[in-house]
Amino acid sequence: MADTLIYVHHSISCAPRTFATVADELGRLHWAGRGGALFGVWRSQIGCPRDELNAITVWPSAGDAGIAEELMRGVENLRQIRSRPMRATLRPESPQPPRRQGNYAFRWFELPDAHWTEFLSLCAAAWPGFEAAYDSQVIGLWRCVDDKPGRASALMITRRPDLAMWERSKIPAGEAENEVRRQLSRRYDLCDATWVYTTTLLQAEDRADTVRWT
Repeated sequence: MADTLIYVHHSISCAPRTFATVADELGRLHWAGRGGALFGVWRSQIGCPRDELNAITVWPSAGDAGIAEELMRGVENLRQIRSRPMRATLRPESPQPPRRQGNYAFRWFELPDAHWTEFLSLCAAAWPGFEAAYDSQVIGLWRCVDDKPGRASALMITRRPDLAMWERSKIPAGEAENEVRRQLSRRYDLCDATWVYTTTLLQAEDRADTVRWT
């Protein structure tokens, strides 16, 4: 069942100084009543405007994906929504949403479809060592369903405890970490483009993030 679900990424622009109230309203929308679920809402940390949210919703099929924007259009101070439907690949195995606070990196990839199988293999090989070395978790890797023929676009979300671990994960120590870095470097070399921004989770159950990042 999980591999048939459609996840939709939403980039949400809010009126100035309203990202927190918009996020609260998103959490109160009646997603289940329309057959969907809210996977998560993240606020900007580094790389996106302060009043831009990232959200992911989950739906039974591609035909239901437009319901999310329909529901969100009634939220006050929400100015613009840009959405992309996606399917989960290696992760997540279920639509259970993340709950722990941390540094959530949203990394996007664009690559030729001919490289996709190797790209996935490198992810599968690198993740166990990456997670063990850096107290980090790969939340998900989704492939966009609206790709042009011959192209592949994907979103990966990784959670680290904090920005200090983000920096630490870029500087390998020892043979095992060097192998992880080699695999990740090869994965990036398969891409025509890749970019990243970092966020924190507004629905975190352990602690709230109150830092003024941007």
